[in-house]
Amino acid sequence: MPQYIAWFDELSKADVSRVGGKGANLGEMTRAGLPVPPGFVVTTEGFLAALSDAGVRDELRAAFVSADPDDPAALAAASLRMRELVERAGVPSEVRTALAGAYARLGADAAVAVRSSATSEDTGATSFAGMHETFTNVVGEHALIRRVIDCWKSAYGQRVIAYRRAEGMTEEPTIAVVVQKMIASARSGVMFTADPATGERGTIVVEAAFGLGEVVVGGQVEVDTYVLAKDGPKMRSARVGHKAFKIVRGADGNDEKVPLSTGEADRRVLSDAEAEALATMGLRVEAHYGTPQDIEWGEVDGVFSLLQTRPITTLAGASADAAPASDSGALITGLGASPGVGSGAVRVLRTPGDGAKLQRGEVLVAPMTSPDWVPTMRRAAAIVTDSGGMTCHAAIVSRELRIPCIVGAREATRVLRDGELVTVDGRRGQVTEGLVPAAPPRVEAIAPRPVAATEALATRLYVNLAMAEHAETAAALPVDGVGLLRAEFMILDALGGQHPRELVARGGGREFVAKMRTQLLRITRAFMPRPVVYRSYDFRTNEFRGLAGGEKHEPQEENPMIGYRGCFRYIKDPALFDLELETLARVREETPNLHLMIPFVRTKWELERCLERIARSPLAGDRTLLRWVMAEVPSVAYWLPDYAKLGIDGVSIGSNDLTQLMLGVDRDSATCAELFDESDPAVVDAISRIIAGARATGMTSSLCGQAPSNHPAFAETLVRLGISSISVNVDAVDAARRTIAAAEKRMLLDAARSALQPRS
Repeated sequence: MPQYIAWFDELSKADVSRVGGKGANLGEMTRAGLPVPPGFVVTTEGFLAALSDAGVRDELRAAFVSADPDDPAALAAASLRMRELVERAGVPSEVRTALAGAYARLGADAAVAVRSSATSEDTGATSFAGMHETFTNVVGEHALIRRVIDCWKSAYGQRVIAYRRAEGMTEEPTIAVVVQKMIASARSGVMFTADPATGERGTIVVEAAFGLGEVVVGGQVEVDTYVLAKDGPKMRSARVGHKAFKIVRGADGNDEKVPLSTGEADRRVLSDAEAEALATMGLRVEAHYGTPQDIEWGEVDGVFSLLQTRPITTLAGASADAAPASDSGALITGLGASPGVGSGAVRVLRTPGDGAKLQRGEVLVAPMTSPDWVPTMRRAAAIVTDSGGMTCHAAIVSRELRIPCIVGAREATRVLRDGELVTVDGRRGQVTEGLVPAAPPRVEAIAPRPVAATEALATRLYVNLAMAEHAETAAALPVDGVGLLRAEFMILDALGGQHPRELVARGGGREFVAKMRTQLLRITRAFMPRPVVYRSYDFRTNEFRGLAGGEKHEPQEENPMIGYRGCFRYIKDPALFDLELETLARVREETPNLHLMIPFVRTKWELERCLERIARSPLAGDRTLLRWVMAEVPSVAYWLPDYAKLGIDGVSIGSNDLTQLMLGVDRDSATCAELFDESDPAVVDAISRIIAGARATGMTSSLCGQAPSNHPAFAETLVRLGISSISVNVDAVDAARRTIAAAEKRMLLDAARSALQPRS
């Protein structure tokens, strides 16, 4: 006889096929004696009975098998049709009767959470994180039945279909539904029984906030982070976040957002003893499953409950430069912009249109590069340009591609000759004659490294990224996420060197969204659940004009660095920005760790207009989307309080542009390169004002310029100023971690010495 209802204490991991991963895990924890709020599961037998009784099961199976995840329009239509079939099927009378009886056992009109539990969900290989529906504070039999149908329908959502195909799962979807008694958590959070960023298994990481857990899993506030050694368990470090608000269950049963005073917001959520007690529970869960776990928890009246567990699916498992070139016999010198040594035959190119002439492994020599050079640059063993500074396009792209690069070499295109064999030392800024015999081949991406124990930091460490092809290897580094994901290079990859407005004019908006979505998902999936902050496009007119069709859409400017760029572009010509917003919305359906950062914001009214566009986009109403602004224009220090009132969550200091505007130095100028100094006292003063202003207004602060990657002392200055996070290039992660850790230790020692000083 079919069993449509199964209680938690009846279930184990052997029941995944009929209650799904979530239901089986709740059963395992309940039977292990762990504190789990009571509940039951509407089994897959109930779901399949509904489809069979309505006569739609075969039609659904055929529609699922034929759905094309690479055709967005067809996928949307197929998903809608399948969801309509499930809606039409409804809940059969025998399933409805069993469901009503089980609900009554939880209490008259009990408030329950209703969660989808797919049979492939929350397993060691696939998590389906956030893809199926979940509902909280469901009260009453009629509302419960409605939400069960909604969970069933979510098995045929667009993102679920696409994810199943990406994971090679072609079998008929089946889904169960968990019904669990709600607890009105006063405190809540997530606990990882291994460090999800580094894979270090001797560590437990607990994230905590006040109120319901939505603010934690959705990244809506700066949570407390407690790092504990499993041996004990014993507290290693506690970082107290600024929790600007909490979400509580209101008298009407709906969630309410409650602002917290500064004193409350900066108060610790957990004491050392409480965090250690929670970690002890985590160790019991891990011991039961035999593998590191990602656990959601809540607390009511001093009692901790475990709400959900799943295996951590993101646990991870640089090449050294060749010997430096000799000082003698340099053919040309310039600024070392990207470290490494590369050898090959010279290929002098004047325009990106000549890119096809460059053979893989040759040394590209050009007057300067712009975004349309990227496909050519990928094939180069090394790059040398006549002009440019440390933050020019050639330098940034070369560091991203891990290609040795020299910029500002002035006469490289005149002195170096096609076919000449040379060696480029990107650290020392020298081009020498001949090949270095021991020079290894250029590494295309960061080589994965064995996971080692990594010291926890109070200051978050993020990585800068620009290309999807490096996502997996960058995600294996000990970082907390992506602090700067540059849109420009991905757009160029998606459009193949064509100007975006030209594509839009030809009706290619759907093509843009589809291609960008594919690239972004590769990055966000690799970093889940760590945040990925996407900086919307910030092309300058001189860069845009070089793209195919660019001359029709770009004005000619004498000073493009301070011209038509950033936020102002989105207001004057919003077509591309609107497509970006649509892309972000589609990606967040599957991976909600993606957030938005708006560049080069000069004034309050610009930002207001830009936020209005977001409010009219598919992202409207997305409560978990974080909205950041770049702090590149000095005016941001004045406007920060107003930006906070507009709902901006964080500010990221772009030290390259900020230095340029503070000191009046064109960052692309080779002639003035010696004047460009991010550690100049005037620049540091501006940065300190921005960090202080962000903290005063409840925003997080970060810095994503080149300086922390090149100058350890600058990174220490940022830590001492109280910055929330630092984002560095991939090749600077290890050095940055060491510098930040040393700075934090020195600050603790300074504070201890100060406390021990006798008072007069």
